[in-house]
Amino acid sequence: MSTTHLDKLLQTAMEYEASDLHLIVGVPPAYRVNGEIILADGDVLAGEQVRAITDALLNEQQRLKFEQDWELSTSFLHPAAGRLRVTLYRRDGHSELSLRFCGDQIPSRETLGLPAQMDELALRPNGLVLITGPTGAGKTTTMNYMVHRINQERRCKIVTIEDPIEFLHANQCAIIVQQEVMTDVRSFSRALIHVLRQDPDVIVIGELRDPETMATALTAAETGHLVLATLHSPSVAQAVERIVGVFEGSTQRQVILQLANSLQGIIAQELLPAVGRNRRVLAYEIVMATGAVRNLIRENQLHQLENVLQTGRKDGMVLMDNCLSDLYCKALITYDTAVSRARNPERILKPKN
Repeated sequence: MSTTHLDKLLQTAMEYEASDLHLIVGVPPAYRVNGEIILADGDVLAGEQVRAITDALLNEQQRLKFEQDWELSTSFLHPAAGRLRVTLYRRDGHSELSLRFCGDQIPSRETLGLPAQMDELALRPNGLVLITGPTGAGKTTTMNYMVHRINQERRCKIVTIEDPIEFLHANQCAIIVQQEVMTDVRSFSRALIHVLRQDPDVIVIGELRDPETMATALTAAETGHLVLATLHSPSVAQAVERIVGVFEGSTQRQVILQLANSLQGIIAQELLPAVGRNRRVLAYEIVMATGAVRNLIRENQLHQLENVLQTGRKDGMVLMDNCLSDLYCKALITYDTAVSRARNPERILKPKN
């Protein structure tokens, strides 16, 4: 019964071309379409309905973990909808969940709106590449694009640690080993230590969550591996600040030096409603690790990174406000959208009357 109900909801979501489906007690099924929530025409969901769907999705081990932790992220393959990322949580004593459609193909760089610098960073032999931004900004999609690009070009071994796995990569030039937290490994930090013993060339970390994971990732990047990782941070400068800020004393100084030596680039991204609100457009800022950038990190002068981004276009750098201005000038986003997301709205050219 619950499986049939979920099948119908997923079918409707696919007809809407939704990116997410939310099942919340006391609310009709909710679909995220082009970044906005749309409520289905129909009855509100009862707690028993959502709980039945939850029980049908989880195996015994996952069910026990959810009962213990009251939260869980996992993925499963649906025969019609493809791979779905499932996040379960509790509210007011009820189980609720959100499902994200992962897709079965990696879009081209042009389709995603990513800059050409991402291809360059993907093909670096070693170092650290960070993909940062708020939840729902397309970080995982960008990460999977880079893995796909490496897979097309480089004979190497790629090991990913994800929570959960959203896209399954088929081996092309590379061998790819994808591990899922709580399915294949216990945690990011513990898995990363063992990954280093698996003879990887490229290490992909779904999220830098804790000091242990950050420290091991920096060591791996410094010792000859290419490390791709995502981070929750709204800007390039704040991404660096967040990594440095979780450490103290002499350890912090060591991390600053490791980051300055190993960093290859950072992209901070957001997804914005397009003109007409029929799709979303990627806005980003990107820093490439030039000598000037490494020196700023080494001297912990992170407040000056914005100046480097402003003047470093010839080195492939882009400031978020400049990207917003370009998107507005190309009529891809509205003036109001550009100004509302700008850090310095005065940088956005005002429309002529």
